[in-house]
Amino acid sequence: MVDQLQPIHGSTDSGTPPKYDFSSNANALGPNPTVLKALKAVDPTHYPDPFYTKLHQEISAFHQVSPKQVAVGAGASELIVRLTRWERSTGNILTMAPTFGEYARAARLTGLPLYEAQSPEAFLERLSSAQLAFLCIPNNPTGEIYAPEFLDQVAKVAARSKTIVVADLAYLSLTQTKIDIPEIFWRMYAPNKAHGMTGVRAGYLIANESLVEFRNVAPSWVLSVHGEAFLRSALSPAAQTWVKQCHPTLWRWRDELKNQIQRIDLEQTWSQANFGLISVGNATQVTEELRRQDIRVRDCTSFGLFDQIRVSAQDEVAQEALVKALFEYLCNKVLVRD
Repeated sequence: MVDQLQPIHGSTDSGTPPKYDFSSNANALGPNPTVLKALKAVDPTHYPDPFYTKLHQEISAFHQVSPKQVAVGAGASELIVRLTRWERSTGNILTMAPTFGEYARAARLTGLPLYEAQSPEAFLERLSSAQLAFLCIPNNPTGEIYAPEFLDQVAKVAARSKTIVVADLAYLSLTQTKIDIPEIFWRMYAPNKAHGMTGVRAGYLIANESLVEFRNVAPSWVLSVHGEAFLRSALSPAAQTWVKQCHPTLWRWRDELKNQIQRIDLEQTWSQANFGLISVGNATQVTEELRRQDIRVRDCTSFGLFDQIRVSAQDEVAQEALVKALFEYLCNKVLVRD
């Protein structure tokens, strides 16, 4: 049972860092220099405020909500687990498969029943009987952006059934299409992706009600002084401007890679953010072969997508290396078969 609950993120492994890393959806232009400067200025010799009073106030001002509606945490994964352990989350958990694996992992950790809907229709059908539901917007790994009509229906059902619907917005700020999130949804932010600093584990949750009780479910000092400084700096105008300035380059790299993959005749699906899926046959086998060539991609087997890898937007040199390796793999496979 312990082995099954180990983290299943495919963007990391125990080997040396690869030359080209397509496995993480983090902003490839990072780290954000404004945020990095703030982290380097941190004094680690003291505890952070155990109540994170100023940080809650700054986040609430940025999002124009009450400070009581904000709770910080050690990244999205910690917040997800805490949500499932909260005394109000004692019923069924609902997700839309395939999606981020931490929702299912948190359900297993807490022993709560989990239903993974395979379609928007199935999600709506099950929503009223769920205590807690997660929607990743845009979805990881598929990049799907749900129709406004579907999100509106979810909001109406959730209001009637008092289901907590959490919108995981880890990639929202890297997305080319504007997405309107219904006000009734709770919103979860993990800014480290957009700022190219996934090694800093810090995120926050915003609800349409008080989260003071929810904060108490966390261990003491759940956020380090570095995580605190990261969130505070990430909200600054300079840091926000930097992310927006990255958009044209990231989206251009995404589209260039899409065109390159099309040339070697592989099926692919791309998000409006900075990542996409490529159908390669045996995803695990291809991932292992690419890793031997110093290229890391995300094996999507853990998502139930056994024939697909997920890749993020990277520069032209990295693109050329990936496409060349994939083309050679396909050619060798044909030669072996013939």
